[in-house]
Amino acid sequence: MNIEGIVLVRIDDRLIHGQVMTSWLNYTGANKIMIIDDGVAGDKFMKSVLKTCVPANVKLATFTVEKAAVRLKKGFAGDKCIILVKYPETLYRLMKEGVIFDEINIGGMGVSGTRTKFFRNISASEEEKQMLKEMVDAGSKISVRIIAEDSATDISKML
Repeated sequence: MNIEGIVLVRIDDRLIHGQVMTSWLNYTGANKIMIIDDGVAGDKFMKSVLKTCVPANVKLATFTVEKAAVRLKKGFAGDKCIILVKYPETLYRLMKEGVIFDEINIGGMGVSGTRTKFFRNISASEEEKQMLKEMVDAGSKISVRIIAEDSATDISKML
């Protein structure tokens, strides 16, 4: 599904940090960032902290998965939007709602819980690997690319 105006879909458990701001904003020319995360969407403090991390000319919005599925289907005509999620499960849930992204970038998935090292500094649980595989099977091209200047590494063969 090619959603008009989306310039990057990224899984990064840190959401907004230096690499996203400098490398990806410059590379994509984005003027909007959409964070999709049920926890962050319900956390006023976290939302205010994240807003302080983006340049004044970039709009930031936070959505639950349910609300994001509705909003994404409308597209972003005339805008350039970066989609940020913490976990593969968020994109998997969107896929189940009929939102399948053409390309997904993995930028940061740290070791935690049942996650083990998957590729370089990227970790994933068996359950997350299965979700990523299903997204690949549904038509998403998924690659690891930490900053825009890096070359992308397709992960489909590693799943």
